[in-house]
Amino acid sequence: MPQPHSSTAIASSSTSNAETSQSNQNSIVSNAETSQLNQNAQVPENRPRQSRRVTITYGRFNRSISITDDSAIVRDDKWSCLAVIFSLWFFVAVTMIMGVYGSMSVTLGPCSSIVFHPNPVFVQYVKVENLQANPGVILYGTYQYPSLDVVSTWRETYNISVPYGSEKASIYEWKYYLNRGSEVNISYSLSSESSSIYLVIAEGAESLSVWLADPTYPNTTLSWNMIHGTGMITQEIFRSSSYYVALGNLEEEEVEVELNLTVKAILHNTTNAYYKCALTSSPCSLNIFFPDGNAAVLNTSNEDWYVELSYGPRWLTYIFGIGGLTVIMFWAFNFLNKLQSAHDDRIGSRPEGTSPDRAPLLSRKDDDLSSWGSSYDSLPQDEEDLDFLAGGSTDGKCLGDGETSNNTRRLCAICFDAPRDCFFLPCGHCVACFECGTRIVEAAGTCPVCRRNMKKVRKIFTV
Repeated sequence: MPQPHSSTAIASSSTSNAETSQSNQNSIVSNAETSQLNQNAQVPENRPRQSRRVTITYGRFNRSISITDDSAIVRDDKWSCLAVIFSLWFFVAVTMIMGVYGSMSVTLGPCSSIVFHPNPVFVQYVKVENLQANPGVILYGTYQYPSLDVVSTWRETYNISVPYGSEKASIYEWKYYLNRGSEVNISYSLSSESSSIYLVIAEGAESLSVWLADPTYPNTTLSWNMIHGTGMITQEIFRSSSYYVALGNLEEEEVEVELNLTVKAILHNTTNAYYKCALTSSPCSLNIFFPDGNAAVLNTSNEDWYVELSYGPRWLTYIFGIGGLTVIMFWAFNFLNKLQSAHDDRIGSRPEGTSPDRAPLLSRKDDDLSSWGSSYDSLPQDEEDLDFLAGGSTDGKCLGDGETSNNTRRLCAICFDAPRDCFFLPCGHCVACFECGTRIVEAAGTCPVCRRNMKKVRKIFTV
């Protein structure tokens, strides 16, 4: 009776060996086709490689693989990089032309002097236009920033009636441009001794807006005063800027007030100016020298003036700027590409036995070419494992589905419950029970020993 069982087992083993041999032969043919493909894929460096589709036969299955060269991807990335650079530089150019060096309206008081010193890299010329078309504004050009050493004194008198305010203060304001070192003296006289109004000197429009929101708060302006009767206010100017002199009335009655404004103005010295243009009905333009630059000085006479100031962009800066940024970004992009390629080459040339110890048991489902080769080089070489594959346990007994051996080397490396009764294809390793091996194959996992992608699992029958 034992003889028929033995012959049946031998027949099953022969059938399994035949299938394995056929699988190995197909793998050898696949390797030969892949080697021929690699030889045909060698092209000159100056010739761009195109996408190829190759069919590889593995057992009873045909696989169609698309091998795409990275040059198209790199080319697309370069165009994307160029688009990003162009958008960024366009935003910078619009910000500089329309924002930082955009046209503006300037209000100048009597005997004012203001200097414009633009960056010669971005500005090619300065253009000034007199909005009143009356003579009295002069544009000067100087090689260096002019000094503040000219003193001019001017006076103005205002007799006004400030109406009463209901919820907000009724405001009268005057705007002047004053340089550092100037001094403002304001003498006032109210018609009614019992009345009082606010008199402030604010630096810039923002400070004036804050004061208008709450006229009773004293710390929002350069000088805050509640005046009544007669008196004088003196304020020194510490920074060149636009200043506002304003009156506010919160009383329930109209207040008559007389203001005598005396300003000791400090002006820029224009005796060494190389350019002079009086603004009348036509505008004046002053070229800005590159790369040292120069200064444009506006001086006014004893009146209030309104001028329009505009800057002409230096287009060569923006053109060469976008070109330089493009070259730098392309160089950085190619440098990073070479580093990535070198890193990929080092990983690709790593020996098969040097894979990381912490590689995942279940890999991603994408098939790769690393598991399509011959399986002869990965068959277990341990004599005990070969003995286990061939004959099972040493005492000649069968390791059934519900039996376990006392030797832990014979137990499944996954569950440590059932005996090892299967092997993986194409690597041939035997480290798990058939149930665990089936689960790994269904999850498109890898061999726990060599980390190669598993294609099939075969059960081992022992007698």
